[in-house]
Amino acid sequence: MSQFGWGVLLMVTLLVALTLIVAFANGANDVSKGVATLVGSGVTDLRRALFWGTAWTVAGGVAAAFASQGLVAVFSGKGLLAAPPSTDFLGAVAAGAIGWLVMATRTGLPVSTTHSLVGGLVGAGVAAQGTAGVHWAAVATKVAVPLAVSPLIALALMMASYPLIGFAFRRFNRYCVCVEREERVVLGAGPAAALTGGGSTVRMIAGADCPSAVVARVNAMDSLHWLTSGATSFFRGMNDTPKILALGVLAAAATGIATEGFFLIVALAMGLGSYIAGRRVTETLAGKVTTIRHDDGFAANLVTSALVGIASFYALPVSTTHVSTGAITGVGARKGDVRWRMVRDMVAAWVVTLPVAGLIAALAYLAIGRLG
Repeated sequence: MSQFGWGVLLMVTLLVALTLIVAFANGANDVSKGVATLVGSGVTDLRRALFWGTAWTVAGGVAAAFASQGLVAVFSGKGLLAAPPSTDFLGAVAAGAIGWLVMATRTGLPVSTTHSLVGGLVGAGVAAQGTAGVHWAAVATKVAVPLAVSPLIALALMMASYPLIGFAFRRFNRYCVCVEREERVVLGAGPAAALTGGGSTVRMIAGADCPSAVVARVNAMDSLHWLTSGATSFFRGMNDTPKILALGVLAAAATGIATEGFFLIVALAMGLGSYIAGRRVTETLAGKVTTIRHDDGFAANLVTSALVGIASFYALPVSTTHVSTGAITGVGARKGDVRWRMVRDMVAAWVVTLPVAGLIAALAYLAIGRLG
């Protein structure tokens, strides 16, 4: 193979690797959006919550191969850029997203991978072809509007539906299934009664009130909370996987990886990042925005999973970060208990995401051009 051929193969392989790093960084920052309410409301501990979110994120990423492929075209630059992107270009976009996601995750700030990728596309596009290289109207209508509107919709839905959700489901909180251990003692007959044997039995109780001394207790509201958390993680994986995969899908095909197989690989990389590095951002959303009760967490996840699920099926590039944070803030606003300084810091991080990711991508593109 010629030197040029080896150079192309190296760049293609590097782009596949960068795509998987973006997926890992996405998992580290975004797994919190589905499981933070489980931790914040005390339903489970952080380790179990991360495992639950990881499993459903991977499942959603695999499902995206069949349900959300429309997002692949948008985030590969189709319709947003004046010219088809090259391998070098997409590598620079990946570098921009990785740089910002790593910085945000290390500081515990929940930011948007979607925003980071758009910033990378725009920044590398301007560096490659000037301002004329970006179709700004398409960026606004296809990406900017859904990203800007989705947290406001989530906040409004949470404020409007919270009383109804509370009325309909809080009554569920009284019902539980309990497992109780009952000790049996057998006494001998006669004047000198003596203990002749004993044992214990286990019985299951279902009803509105469980005895205080039980072996295990399953609460109906907690069960619903687990389900909505899993749904949020599933739809987040479905919405984010095709956006990330778009960076390296052509490069993966060039190395012999089928598109369906690449969906699985990207989903697994997201899962790995979720479980290994998802702790810091989860702790931020779990306890630093507002105090989360059991029914609060259920309601927030219900709104988030519904909005992100609809967006996934219609290939709308919403940010799970924005939607989830909007819903959690709505919970706090409804109760008058929001730590607005933390909300301010998160919104500031959202505002600078696009320009910072774009700047890193532009510098990366120029650096790659010099090396080439």
